[in-house]
Amino acid sequence: MRPDSRDWLAPALVAVGALTALRILALALTPMDLFVDEAQYWLWSEDPAFGYYSKPPLIAWVIGLSTFLGGSDAPFWIRLPGPLLHMATALILGAVAARLWNGRAAVFTAAGFATLPMVAVASILISTDTVMFPFLAAALWFWLRAAERRGIAAALAAGACLGLAILGKYAGVYYLGGAALAALAVPAMRLRPAQAGAALLACGLVVAPNLIWNAANGFSTLNHTLDNADWVRDPGARSTVGLIDPALFLLEQFGVFGPVLFGALVGLTLAAVRGAARAPVPLLLCLALPPLAVVTVQAFLAEAYANWAASAYVAGTVAVVPWLLARARGWLAASFLINGAVCLALPLGAIFADRLSLGGDLLFARYLGRAEMSRAIIDTARAEGLSTVTARNRDILADLFHTGRDSGLSFRAVVDAGPAPHHYALKFPLDPGQPGDVLYATTSPTAPPCVAAAPPLRQITPAEGAWAGDRVTLWRVPAGCWQG
Repeated sequence: MRPDSRDWLAPALVAVGALTALRILALALTPMDLFVDEAQYWLWSEDPAFGYYSKPPLIAWVIGLSTFLGGSDAPFWIRLPGPLLHMATALILGAVAARLWNGRAAVFTAAGFATLPMVAVASILISTDTVMFPFLAAALWFWLRAAERRGIAAALAAGACLGLAILGKYAGVYYLGGAALAALAVPAMRLRPAQAGAALLACGLVVAPNLIWNAANGFSTLNHTLDNADWVRDPGARSTVGLIDPALFLLEQFGVFGPVLFGALVGLTLAAVRGAARAPVPLLLCLALPPLAVVTVQAFLAEAYANWAASAYVAGTVAVVPWLLARARGWLAASFLINGAVCLALPLGAIFADRLSLGGDLLFARYLGRAEMSRAIIDTARAEGLSTVTARNRDILADLFHTGRDSGLSFRAVVDAGPAPHHYALKFPLDPGQPGDVLYATTSPTAPPCVAAAPPLRQITPAEGAWAGDRVTLWRVPAGCWQG
């Protein structure tokens, strides 16, 4: 390992900082409403806990800190941690590259991560990948330091950072397997037993409160994670073995990481198999490839989303960008042109989201019209003198809670028998015994069972935005409508 070089930091900070400033400007100017997941993360942040229905808690803590410091629950403050955390990740990876390669590689690595397509998307939204990345990067840096200096303190820090990454998204656990694989493949990365024990202890202590929360709440988050795997519960009935889905998943990675960088990662992997990849590439591949391999198998057996292997590209960026810088600068330049174009287009697209269309359809439709729908529902409840609004649909409930946070109305989920299908059914179920009527919002064309002969109060059919083509019908019903 090379000694740390500091001459890279200033140019990296200028490049990444300028891009981050553009992204923050886009957040300030965009008309995009919160997406359903973002609204749910915000609601979690209003109730600090060690775990939540479908995700570990770090994203809620981060949003809670941002909205507290900003003194506002507006979408800008909810999303602001995104570009800032990506900037932090890019600079930490620059520090990793400075140790493994050199200062020049550090600048390009930091800029390379900041311009990844997946980072560009996640800088105008807020996601669990975003809050996981900087801690994965920090865990890698401390692990390198521990392997070089053989000290306990760096090993403890590496374990603690990995634990925080797992509290951001459970995909952080892939790095435990990657570190074990690296210890077998790269002898220089083997920690002393005391160091390894300290790292695992620190990681376990950080993650323990979430595990305890899960145990106290019926393992809600872990069960949701298993449900996402789909085939785990009932392999015979739910798996859909086939080659098309894994092929599509791998093709999507050219869009997630960038076409040139993912192609280079494939090339580096083939070189490593032939024994032609020199240090530190094998070490970094040990961390990058396990998430890709596991999620590809998941896609083979059932279904996988493109971002499920995003943790691969923390170490993957440090492997690929310096390698291209040393051997194929033309391809690296092409990568920056392609990825850079995406990084400029997305913030500008976010600013003009309510005007950009293709074939008559808004390009950012799924992020528009949600708050407008909620305001229409809230206005109807007030006009009817109703204090409670209820729904089954998670998308409706998510935005109602955020848009209606100062409305004075109560929002509740209609709950059926069986496990709660989402956070709102788990934490905010409608009490069928409460007196009086409630407003029921539904996308179903079927009337609630207790008002089959009555006309609805209102039908909302937006022409644009997330609800375009849908009809949301509002009914006045007794709170006990679904009882029995």
